[in-house]
Amino acid sequence: MPQSPQLVARAFVDAINRHQLDALCGLMSADHHFIDSLGTVVQTQEKLRAAWAGYFHMVPDYTLTVYETFCEGHTVVMLGVAHGTYVRDGQHRPENFWQTPVALRAHIRDDKVTEWRVYADNEPIRQLITRSR
Repeated sequence: MPQSPQLVARAFVDAINRHQLDALCGLMSADHHFIDSLGTVVQTQEKLRAAWAGYFHMVPDYTLTVYETFCEGHTVVMLGVAHGTYVRDGQHRPENFWQTPVALRAHIRDDKVTEWRVYADNEPIRQLITRSR
């Protein structure tokens, strides 16, 4: 039985929050693409798995907290906060915690996410990366 687009998008967020790459990739359509805040597009399951794995390594407590969800047809928009701690050289330091408001847009087709787009100010984590070099 097909799931609602809202449930699929929420399952995608849950897989991100649990850092479960298999579950995350299992929710991606064959033509899935990720678009970040700068408009960079990442496609193919292999590249997306590597990108998410790298991000989870860099921010091992990365979490999305969703406060509001809106659904229109096959498009789901979620508003909330992205947060985590930037880790460099395996050192988890509390002063490297960051958070930023986030808007997420998911397009759903056949119980799969075809597009995941993130709108967020990445400056907080950029500053931590620059400062730790």
